[in-house]
Amino acid sequence: MPPRQFDGSRVRAVRRRRDMHQRQLGELVGVSGATVARWESGKDFPKGEKLPAIAKALNEPLDELFPHDGPPDLQLLRCDAGLSVAEATEIIGASRGPVSNAESGRRRLNDSYVKPLAAAYRVTEEELLAAQDRSFGIRTTAPHGDQEAAPRTIGEKINFLLQYGSTGEEALSDAEIARLVNEHAPTAAVTAEGIGELRDGTETAASDEVRVGLAHAFQVPAWLFGDDAELSPMVQEFLEAVRFIGSIHQGHILGLAARGSEILSRRSMADINRLVGELRHALSEVQDKE
Repeated sequence: MPPRQFDGSRVRAVRRRRDMHQRQLGELVGVSGATVARWESGKDFPKGEKLPAIAKALNEPLDELFPHDGPPDLQLLRCDAGLSVAEATEIIGASRGPVSNAESGRRRLNDSYVKPLAAAYRVTEEELLAAQDRSFGIRTTAPHGDQEAAPRTIGEKINFLLQYGSTGEEALSDAEIARLVNEHAPTAAVTAEGIGELRDGTETAASDEVRVGLAHAFQVPAWLFGDDAELSPMVQEFLEAVRFIGSIHQGHILGLAARGSEILSRRSMADINRLVGELRHALSEVQDKE
């Protein structure tokens, strides 16, 4: 799940609109004015658990000042409760391991930790367990009934790639997608109207030629447009990599620091682009062997 997006310039604009000095904001959230200055200039980023306090101090809704997409995972629940890993650990009377391992998808929480953490995070036990599933990369249904944006149908995958697959160019139109598909197919396989019907869910079936052509149009492995009764971990990993790189190119890289203390430099972003290219190649090789 994408993290909350942090934009220092927006924080500065809201603070000034409130006639508040950096020192005053710092006092309200427990940091120095110099730290606030670094946040606003983009030289540093607050930890995720500081975001609720910043939003409260500025009298702004958390979701509006620091938006995020999709239902929360365990880390976002903890941060939205304003708790550090150490503070969450104290609540369950354990070492840092259980909380950190669950948030990173390495080991699930002991059953005895669920109730106290749910209370501390101000959610139900069911919501906490659903967030834990998301930390482990398991597709779940959000409490309000909406599903996370992991695409399954052909149309959902087209829309997903249009949103996240671009590296800065304008998104392809239905007509352009149809043209690219038909260029790759032995005979005309689909029209712009047909692409539109796939995207809006009016039509859910497509021939093998169209599926292969779509993979060609979006420059992704052909197996990505296969039928998925359940998304395999490999497909999920590939889609999350696409989403991650898409978020970087769309200017959401600043929000990554809100998940913890790590900060990505421009060099790191270049490395990530390279690694995702390697991941794409590796996943194609794995699929070829299956």
